[in-house]
Amino acid sequence: MLYYLFTWLQKIGLPGSGMFQYISFRSALAFVFSLIISIWIGKYFIGFLRRKQIGETIRELGLEGQSQKAGTPTMGGIIIIAAILIPALLFCKLHNIYVLLMIFTTVWLGALGFSDDYIKVFKKNKEGLSPRTKLLGQILLGILVGAVVYFHPDAKICEKSNAKNAITPVESAIQISNSDVVNTHNVFDAPHHSTKTTIPFIKNNEFDYAWFTRWLGDTTGKWSFIIYILIVVFIIAAVSNGANLTDGLDGLATGTTSVIAVGIALLAYVSGNVIFANYLNIMYLPNIGELVIFISSVIGACIGFYWWNCYPAQIFMGDTGSLTLGGIVAVSCIIIRKEFLIPILCGIYLAEAVSVLIQRYYFKYTKKRYGEGRRVFLMSPLHHHYQKKGVPEPKIVQHFIVIGLLLAVLTLVTLKVR
Repeated sequence: MLYYLFTWLQKIGLPGSGMFQYISFRSALAFVFSLIISIWIGKYFIGFLRRKQIGETIRELGLEGQSQKAGTPTMGGIIIIAAILIPALLFCKLHNIYVLLMIFTTVWLGALGFSDDYIKVFKKNKEGLSPRTKLLGQILLGILVGAVVYFHPDAKICEKSNAKNAITPVESAIQISNSDVVNTHNVFDAPHHSTKTTIPFIKNNEFDYAWFTRWLGDTTGKWSFIIYILIVVFIIAAVSNGANLTDGLDGLATGTTSVIAVGIALLAYVSGNVIFANYLNIMYLPNIGELVIFISSVIGACIGFYWWNCYPAQIFMGDTGSLTLGGIVAVSCIIIRKEFLIPILCGIYLAEAVSVLIQRYYFKYTKKRYGEGRRVFLMSPLHHHYQKKGVPEPKIVQHFIVIGLLLAVLTLVTLKVR
């Protein structure tokens, strides 16, 4: 909202109001505001939850220090959501389709996670929402996101032009500095709808979902949107559940997600900047720059919440926070056409989810074959395996965050390694 106010002030000649035209400036403000909001709200929200005796019920799993966490306030994801939405509403262009999609994702999954936490805390039903209900909510979101990215007139890409007289990045910079509208003439083709996405370690760095429908004789990709939407649904469900599984130690989910969000912000920035997109030889995504501002508020919210959630945690985010953060990560990667980078960028989420699947199915297989279930890990998800091995909780979190940093850097490197 402030963007529109300062745009009007710029028109009437107020000095300094033009700063709001810069994505970097608004991103910095979004980060700072989000950080302050999450820390400030957290203090009072924790006190409120303690007075109302709204705390976490801990299942006895035989983990060190587990009993000390009983009664710790939960549903802290409300803090994260507030710290994301307030700066986003203040500093983003609210007519941008990508921003609207991210706001809807935050509210939708926040409501889904809140319902789960509400049933657990107030209804004293430890199971919460049924897995089918959660999955249905994720499927509906996936269908919406896939349809919007595929059909919306503003959700277009610009592919690198093959014109012989293509201008250089320096010439592009001159054009940008002299005009409010990025001139992509001779650098990129005109914006158009496409099911292409970025794929790592491949020479042309692109993959078209229309490939899946060619066996139907669909040479124009007319029905590729069906495949695309199904893949989007799978990605959102997988990543949001992966984030949910990661939220098992103090500060683990917020720490790893903040690192992931920094990676997404950088990917969004280079994809929405014609100079960097030209230099990196990747598709240019018009209007995607506003996503950097939204993700900056996510980074601030995660770091601010980490203030209260680091060991020993004073509050837990619950499903309200973990499902929301996972969904934000998934949808962000989808709309910047980098969803195939998720296994690398979100490697911690992936490891946590895969460890659960391996443990579950190996146990079932060995029980059926040998009459006794056997385990690959001492306990799943993966972070509990290391707890069982006697590694202190803070050290596990620190090691996972460092690994997350390495994966984020590797993800950025894939843009040039082909």
